[in-house]
Amino acid sequence: MERREHHVGVLVFDGMKMLDLSGPAEVFSEANRFGAAYRLSIVSVGGKPARSSIGVPVPADADALDAPAFDTFLVVGGDALPTSPVGTELSSAAAGLAARAGRVASICTGAFVLGAAGLLDGRRATTHWQHTALLARRHPAARVEPDAIFVRDGDTYTSAGVTAGIDLALALVEDDHGPDLTRGVARSLVVYMQRAGGQSQFSASLQGPAPQTPVLRLVQDAVQADPTGDHTVDSLAARVRVSPRHLTRLFRAELDTTPMRYVELIRFDMAKALLDAGHNATEAAARSGFPSYESLRRAFARHLGMSPTRYRQRFASTRADAS
Repeated sequence: MERREHHVGVLVFDGMKMLDLSGPAEVFSEANRFGAAYRLSIVSVGGKPARSSIGVPVPADADALDAPAFDTFLVVGGDALPTSPVGTELSSAAAGLAARAGRVASICTGAFVLGAAGLLDGRRATTHWQHTALLARRHPAARVEPDAIFVRDGDTYTSAGVTAGIDLALALVEDDHGPDLTRGVARSLVVYMQRAGGQSQFSASLQGPAPQTPVLRLVQDAVQADPTGDHTVDSLAARVRVSPRHLTRLFRAELDTTPMRYVELIRFDMAKALLDAGHNATEAAARSGFPSYESLRRAFARHLGMSPTRYRQRFASTRADAS
């Protein structure tokens, strides 16, 4: 039976991330080999070619203002989007395309374009783990989920960094054609239908600026200098000469956490770094201040949903025989 054509429009701009376009495009193209009927169109402001992140120009099929109503409208990301204001022409183009589309999606930092167009207000959303906090600050009406690979809220989808666009495209194909066809696409492209864990497995837990409160900076420095030390609330409070209750209030007010959870995050990041450097899990636990392998394993389960050994196997090397 012949399938109805599904028209996908992708909004591009100078500085766009090339893989944000090519990854999902390959998923849709591969899906056609399994019986889908996707057609891809590239649009830009003014219909001009876009200069990609790798220097290759991307020609546009149409001006965003003149583009037809797409079944799916995608906007790609770019390195400058989190640090620079989104131009009015780009955000207006996104708003117009979204208003005519059946569903809307962003890849990586393309979420900043949707946000500037007012399309994330009142919605759950995500972006690259390095920029989730900035997206939340810039668009406080959105509910940003930092660990998600992709998020669907109604007819609006957002995804994490770069290759997560492939995960998102597979989810869109599954919505359209079900799991059987999508499984064939994933196998053909040698990717998972759904990757294990969230994007926190790729990030540092304490991303962002150092604490502003001098007392909290002293605590951070003390734990990092001696992660195996006795860092109870009482001992830390005594070190910085405040009461345990006041120290806890400072942590909650600035960092929205407790002193003990913060100590664990410092140790957890150190343990990940040690595993990345080739240490085994027992060594990583001892050197980062965890009292045992079991306590490290529980921390990895809480933060990453996997064991330290599994993390080390996944990130230690691209070689299949890595130990």
